[in-house]
Amino acid sequence: MGTKKPLKIFTGTATTYLTSRICDSVGVDLGKSSCPVFADGEFEPCYEETIRGSHVFIVQSTFPPSDNLMELLLMIDAAKRASAYKIIAVLPYFGFARQDRKDKPRVSIGAKLVADLLSAAGVDRIITMDLHADQIQGFFNVPVDHLFASALFIPFIKKMGLRDVVIASPDVGGTKRANTYAKMLGTDMVICHKSRAKANVVDSMTLIGDVRDKDVILVDDLIDTAGTITKAASLMIKEGANSVRAFAAHGLLSEPAYERIENSALQEVYFTDSIPPKRESSKIKYISVADAIGEAIKRVYKNESISSLFFK
Repeated sequence: MGTKKPLKIFTGTATTYLTSRICDSVGVDLGKSSCPVFADGEFEPCYEETIRGSHVFIVQSTFPPSDNLMELLLMIDAAKRASAYKIIAVLPYFGFARQDRKDKPRVSIGAKLVADLLSAAGVDRIITMDLHADQIQGFFNVPVDHLFASALFIPFIKKMGLRDVVIASPDVGGTKRANTYAKMLGTDMVICHKSRAKANVVDSMTLIGDVRDKDVILVDDLIDTAGTITKAASLMIKEGANSVRAFAAHGLLSEPAYERIENSALQEVYFTDSIPPKRESSKIKYISVADAIGEAIKRVYKNESISSLFFK
């Protein structure tokens, strides 16, 4: 009766590339599952091994299309019906997180809806990374382990050997994140203030702070069309910066992001591999989050603290 429940890790089809690395880090084999697709596009996730009484970790980022979210929900439901002991959803990227509040009439709070769907499906715990807004954790009625890419990026930045670093936020909403980087690196911080004409379209941008003769590090949670980050880089160079690099946890990179980055003042852009790259770029580089997520999985399984691993 006192035997420890087995640990099993499964992957959704969108995140197989990352889950294999996570399994290597944890030291377990990737769980056997399949996802047959019907002629009309409907799919049916299925576990190909027993999971009764097991700690089941399901790794799936929920970037578009919404099939990725639906597959995760079906995998959670299947695990519950197969008598898994605990079901932990690991979302390296939590989609729909930008819809975290009702900022205009007649809109959905999508992040809350997704939280409710995951809970209704039967999830016992969530592990995710760099939510668009910290308060999304409060949308859940189950524990949420919120990891931060800064735990990977800050040591990497320290090793880059840049001469005179300043941390920059591409918008006012990211000041808390930028302030954390600045504190950990012992540097100053500047802020870009932007106004939008509409979603994904920056109307104007002004700089608060001094970047002259500095090596600027722009930090953000995600980059989608790259309009904001490339406009901010151009502004930094115009204001006398030596160089500009960007670090973001999630590389959504919708068109025309690749062209904008390639033609921008940015020297390099770094992402985690929470979302797979769509194509190659000379300026875009990836730092794997597999070991960090693997360590979090091991500590959750062993009922150990993970807060000491990941600072903001």
